[in-house]
Amino acid sequence: MAILLDHTIVPAKNKLASAKFFAEIFGLNVKSADGYFAQVQVNDSLTFDFADETEPQSHHYAFHISDAEFEAIYRRVKAKGLPYGSGPYNHTDGKIYTRRGGRGFYFEDPNGHLLEVMTVPETGS
Repeated sequence: MAILLDHTIVPAKNKLASAKFFAEIFGLNVKSADGYFAQVQVNDSLTFDFADETEPQSHHYAFHISDAEFEAIYRRVKAKGLPYGSGPYNHTDGKIYTRRGGRGFYFEDPNGHLLEVMTVPETGS
């Protein structure tokens, strides 16, 4: 059996606000805010479980996405006026990178987590 990540805890100053931000940018929904976590279903097997933490440390989360998802996320990031960029140390340069036949960019969420989205080139059949 392949190893699949089931969930990860995302530390947040405000779990519900952070879950809503993430869900809005990625075109997803907040699954639950009851109890200890505010959950966002990322795909069939993965949830991001946002948890309140007084001083969350920054983490990096990277996502392979389709070209259509890239365009939609890029539009939402720009519409919110969020700084974005081409690398982890220049994630506010307003550029998109191209690598391995795909493209991508980095941006921060309200907790300082560095989010990266990247396309995967289509393979021929």
